[in-house]
Amino acid sequence: MALQKAKAIELDIAVVDGVELNGSWNRMFEPRVISEYDLSVLDSITQIPGAESLGYCYQCGKCTGVCPVDTVGDYSPRKVFRRTQLGISLIDSPDLWLCTTCRNCLRVCPKEVNMINIMPAVREQAVLEGKAPDELLTAFENTARYGNPIGESPRKRADWTKNAGVAVPIMSQRKAPVDVLWFVECYPSYHPRGKEASSALARVFDALSVDYGILGTEEKCAGDSQRMAGERGLFEMLAEHNIKMLSKYTFNQLVVTDPHAYNAFLHEYPKMGGEWPVQHYTQFLAERLNQVHFVKALNKRVTFHDPCYLGRHNGEYEAPRALLAALPGIDLVEMGHCRETSYCCGGGGGGMWMDSFTRDYASERLSERRVKEAIEYGAEILAVSCPYEVPRFEDAVKSTGHDGELQVMDIAELMAYCMGLNEALVLH
Repeated sequence: MALQKAKAIELDIAVVDGVELNGSWNRMFEPRVISEYDLSVLDSITQIPGAESLGYCYQCGKCTGVCPVDTVGDYSPRKVFRRTQLGISLIDSPDLWLCTTCRNCLRVCPKEVNMINIMPAVREQAVLEGKAPDELLTAFENTARYGNPIGESPRKRADWTKNAGVAVPIMSQRKAPVDVLWFVECYPSYHPRGKEASSALARVFDALSVDYGILGTEEKCAGDSQRMAGERGLFEMLAEHNIKMLSKYTFNQLVVTDPHAYNAFLHEYPKMGGEWPVQHYTQFLAERLNQVHFVKALNKRVTFHDPCYLGRHNGEYEAPRALLAALPGIDLVEMGHCRETSYCCGGGGGGMWMDSFTRDYASERLSERRVKEAIEYGAEILAVSCPYEVPRFEDAVKSTGHDGELQVMDIAELMAYCMGLNEALVLH
């Protein structure tokens, strides 16, 4: 207050913290608030349950410096707040769909403006109003109808097991307790490259004599990306189904392929009564490295992309690196953006299904930016541990003109290769 009084005396008119101070001492205690903004739009957003923290922003700009989307476009949480503050509707803005929920902004925000809560909450309102991008709505419809966003037949969910090269136990056929129930997920079950990684992981499990089974056709999408994209109702429907199916069987722990499924089973499913010990497959295998017998050297320069939902969301950085470091002949190099500061593939928060939408607001795809960084560090293989990343990065390798220079491989594929279990894998 002393500083404000001094300024009021020194100047005829002064503005301190948005408040007009008149030079008269007597009027010092009757300040008039100056407002250049219509805050009704911001207020309407912060009244949405989950979106309250958008109002905490004080425009420090730290989020802009770390936001991967801002490096390829004109978006950051700070800009979202500013535009909303100026009366621009977030529900009607493309900004609402550009966030990949990578969590990098929350990592540095001194006010804990939580876009991981804000974006799903506001997107849910937009979905209810029919304002979501068409390709996202198609993914929602496919998931509701077929149990997967790709639109594949649920009857084909376990077809990949026919070409795995080893027997993959299916719980409904085995009808016996298992130590591990492997939740495979959608892209590892249907996408051609995802199926190759699933087959590799099945061979690794078989070589380690893991007592496991999968749900097969009884499994549906875990639904975490749909939840983050604004379809909580769909997520709850999927979760209820999966919890019911899992509860039919006796097992000691879940192992999941997908970090997004890991996030769901770790944080969201327990709220609905589905609580089991859960590990990402890299965590599970890292604990069993002393049982792994490698017979072939990799002899490649490899770098690793940290998945947002394994790393920043859930703090797991060491398990994937432990597996990679154990591979014979590997030259493991870290990119500049790694661990907590890792870049984003662009697939999170529904981004996997909105490339056609987001390309109008970006100079390049996030996956392309990441591939360029891998090339910059001289990598011959970009190792990943999220099923979204193989197709995204392989497309980016081609679109950036680096086909033949960089291969994108799941860690399970690299392990199977060095264990002599994946002879069909060709490393160029």
